[in-house]
Amino acid sequence: MRYYQLCEDGAPRLALETADSVYDLTAAKPRLQTFEDLLAAADIANQSIDAVADQLLEDAVVLPSEPVEDHAATTPVSSGEVWAAGVTYRISEKARQAESSMPDMYIDVYESDRPEVFFKATPNRTVGPDEAVGIRADSEWDVPEPELGIVLSGGEIVGYTIGNDMSSRSIEGENPLYLPQAKVYDRCCSIGPCIRSADSISDPHDLEMWMTITRDGELRYDESTSTSKMVRSVEELTEYYVKHNAVPDVSVLLTGTSLVPDEGFTLHEGDVIEIGIEEIGTLTNTVVEV
Repeated sequence: MRYYQLCEDGAPRLALETADSVYDLTAAKPRLQTFEDLLAAADIANQSIDAVADQLLEDAVVLPSEPVEDHAATTPVSSGEVWAAGVTYRISEKARQAESSMPDMYIDVYESDRPEVFFKATPNRTVGPDEAVGIRADSEWDVPEPELGIVLSGGEIVGYTIGNDMSSRSIEGENPLYLPQAKVYDRCCSIGPCIRSADSISDPHDLEMWMTITRDGELRYDESTSTSKMVRSVEELTEYYVKHNAVPDVSVLLTGTSLVPDEGFTLHEGDVIEIGIEEIGTLTNTVVEV
């Protein structure tokens, strides 16, 4: 089941996409306007989110047949925080080494027991589908990083989404201590277009993932990979994220990328980034300078 956050006349509405139709859950239960409302209802009822939603389908309004993204889909969850994991794929380790003035420090991260987990974004730095992600005006080398996102409630995995961990490789490469500036800034992160419930994902460690980048109508990047290449499990990354950490009630943890454009490539204003993950959907963003 896929959950979308819609906006109609400035008011939030929660939609559910099944194999057959798209349903307006808010029409069935007006107080159920957001994914967080659904989480709260599931907690009170001591049921899964899919079980609660399924009980509302009989009274829910069926939305028109065009793609649900056409219904003004917004960021699918108002995550209190977005965190991210790094160097979880072999290609990410090599990319970090290539850009860095201190490459040896990344070797142990990929192979060590403790993963790299870092703060990524707050809600005001995060955008949703069809909104613009940012590249820093003081950066010379900028790339998107497509990632599987874990959606957590109370530290427990409740779903998955798509994330774009925008990064300034030139700033990060100058010195590892500059990582926060390379990762955390205005419009540095996008998530969406939906949340796929954890119970309806066959295996988060075996999903095809792809990314395209288009500039002035010309395809500049087109590659695919699989989450099966990730050296960490989603459970392991979640464990280290919540360990000794006062996490928000609802948060998103991005799991790292194995799709890295060549060293000669950098994003420009106006570029269009599309990131797709099997069983979840496609997240589309344009690029602006911030």
